[in-house]
This record gives sequence, structure tokens and C-alpha cells, in this order.
Amino acid sequence: MTSSTRKSVLSLYKRIFNIARSWQAQSGIASDTDTEKKYILQEARMLFRQNQQLSDPKLIKRCIEECEARIEIGLHYRNPYPRATYLPPLGLATQKGRMLRAQQRLRKQAKPVYLQSHEET
Repeated sequence: MTSSTRKSVLSLYKRIFNIARSWQAQSGIASDTDTEKKYILQEARMLFRQNQQLSDPKLIKRCIEECEARIEIGLHYRNPYPRATYLPPLGLATQKGRMLRAQQRLRKQAKPVYLQSHEET
């Protein structure tokens, strides 16, 4: 990792912690605010530790873009949780063989940049 990349990753990490420190839930309820602050910190720690061993510059750049997108979306909508993804047409049809692989490929392509690190459940 280059020093400029390292500096940008550390600044993002610091920015997330500053956002969590000053976060206020939309509902205004103190328990909601605490829950959302804990979620922000837990999610940041988990994802940064998960991606700690990355060495490919393209993957690192993609993770940085995802982080920036999630920060901006969270601040804009005042919601720290990931937004829902929308499935492409025929995304839930139960097919076998070639059709199933095509549907899986469509679902993967439809996944937005801000959810690349989340596994499908």
C-alpha cells in the first residue's frame, strides 16, 4: 500500500469515527442514537479489519469508493444502515442450470457499489 493510499484509508477511518461521535438518530430517541452509533463503529471496525490484508491497488480503490459512497448515503438519508438492493427482472425465479447462473450473474451486476462488501443472505 502506498503512503497516499494509506493516508486516505486512515482519514476515512477517522472520518467514520467522527461521524459516529456526532451522530443523531432521525427519531431523536436516545436509545436509537446509541444503537446507530454502535452499529456505525462496529461496521467500520469489521470492514476495515476484513480488508486489512488487501494489497491489490484496484481492490483497495474499490473499497475506498464503497466507503465514501456509504458515508455520503448515510449522511444524506440520516440512516447508517445499508440501503436495500433491487433485484433485476427474474431475479427470484427458481431455475436450474444455465438460467440459474444467468440470474446469479444479473444479481451480482445489480449490486450497487456501496454494498460490495456485504454477503448475500
